[in-house]
Amino acid sequence: MSDPTNIPPDADPALQDDARAHEAQPEANGPAASEPTIEQLTRERDDMRDRWLRAEAEIQNVRARAKRDVDDTRQYAVQKFAADVVEAAENLRRGLASLPPPTPEEPEVVTKFREGLEGVERSFIGILERNGIKRVDPTGQPYDPHLHQAMAEQESAEHPPGTVMQAWTQAWTLNGRLLKPAMVVVAKRTDQDAAA
Repeated sequence: MSDPTNIPPDADPALQDDARAHEAQPEANGPAASEPTIEQLTRERDDMRDRWLRAEAEIQNVRARAKRDVDDTRQYAVQKFAADVVEAAENLRRGLASLPPPTPEEPEVVTKFREGLEGVERSFIGILERNGIKRVDPTGQPYDPHLHQAMAEQESAEHPPGTVMQAWTQAWTLNGRLLKPAMVVVAKRTDQDAAA
């Protein structure tokens, strides 16, 4: 387009107004307008650095979460199998408990049978413990609803209220996580204690 200062005086008045307006405006596309200032560049750099740090932190969080999930999966993948094996261990204990108490006049075969079963149980429990499965005896401990299942309450002057008096079955854990709760009898106040 031609230079606006060279508009003839007899040209259209609207064209002359545009030319005057163009002369009054400084050069918008000049070098000063296209170059960002130091403050703008600093803000942009700081913004990019902040985004980068946040992205790095998020990546570290994702890695840590994934590692924790993989570790949990490895550690507790056998949970269903472990619960079934614990049932077998409890059945073995019930079988041993059902044998009559040892007496001096019992036949030798019964004594050897009992000792053999007790050895099998010790070995079996040892294998379970080496693999993170532990048996926890709650007798005498305070009742914990996360580890114990109360089957009955019984008055007792010998035990403080809320204490496990007797365990019908023991609690089992897999690497610290409850596998099977203990079935317990919990002590409660006697009527005399409640009246006092």
